[in-house]
Amino acid sequence: MPELRIDPLTGLRTIVAADRGQRPGGGWRIPAPARPDPESDPFLEGHEDRTPPEVFALRPNGGSPDGPGWTVRVVPNLYPSLASADDGEAGAVRDPLASGRGEPDLFPSKPAVGANEVIVNGPGAAGSLLDLEPAQVEIAMEVWRERIRAHDGSAYVHVSLNEGPEAGASLPHTHAQLYALPFVPAAIARERERFTAYWDRTQGRNLLEDLLQEEVRRRERVVAIDAEAVTLCPFASRVPFQLQVIPRRARARFEDDGPLAAGLLHRTLGLLRTALGELPPFNLWVRTAPRGAEHFCWRIDLLPRLTQLAGLEMGTGVNLNVLAPERAAEVLRESA
Repeated sequence: MPELRIDPLTGLRTIVAADRGQRPGGGWRIPAPARPDPESDPFLEGHEDRTPPEVFALRPNGGSPDGPGWTVRVVPNLYPSLASADDGEAGAVRDPLASGRGEPDLFPSKPAVGANEVIVNGPGAAGSLLDLEPAQVEIAMEVWRERIRAHDGSAYVHVSLNEGPEAGASLPHTHAQLYALPFVPAAIARERERFTAYWDRTQGRNLLEDLLQEEVRRRERVVAIDAEAVTLCPFASRVPFQLQVIPRRARARFEDDGPLAAGLLHRTLGLLRTALGELPPFNLWVRTAPRGAEHFCWRIDLLPRLTQLAGLEMGTGVNLNVLAPERAAEVLRESA
């Protein structure tokens, strides 16, 4: 029987209906991964003149900016989603709903100011995080952390990674994107409220820490564990093989010092590739605490793009998942 599940972190609902996976056209086909072309790849070491000037780079042996010799490089997005602005310009922008008493503007807008950076995860022609050595993934994620810190004045900083054209990647060379937003998105605000309500209700306990302890006790949705973190398929998974990498010790912010879970993330991607025969296109993001929030715990979310959203998902916000997370976790554990 289909089951309606509620995500304890977000409050979002998912219908788990495994039988729908057997309907005609209900399976999935994983496209061949896109590979960087060494001739046209603007992120390849030696092609630094094909990007905007770098804003940050790791150069372990020294070297000039915007030249070879880097391990991770950060540049402004050539086609930014947010306009840059100095502090004076940003502060001068007023809330479009603030004017009037009970008569807000029906078409509110204001300039979208902030920052949009591209973090190139490695200098070689790697099409995926999985193509990098685990040590290089950790170096790249340290830069993710460093760039979040560099924008600590923003209301929220979102780091995400898209792999494959189906997941929205326009270039196949592995890279993350950073968005320094002047507001806290509704989805993050909702999670902050649930963390805070749980803290108050339990007299100081952390929602994700307690959730993780119960998941480990039950084991049915746990995929892998190491000394730093746990990978699991969440209870109300929105899509088949959705994954979360959660630190074993709760910390509000990814950018704070401590384990990055880079090794377990790399291992998790390997399990996914083994289980499915090919690494599918996917979206990955770091969920960290918004500015000022303390009752929170960071995590990494990974959503494979194996199925397409349809009218139910887009019209109601309720996802329909054709693979129970317990079965997905079992398949991934067996692939080890």
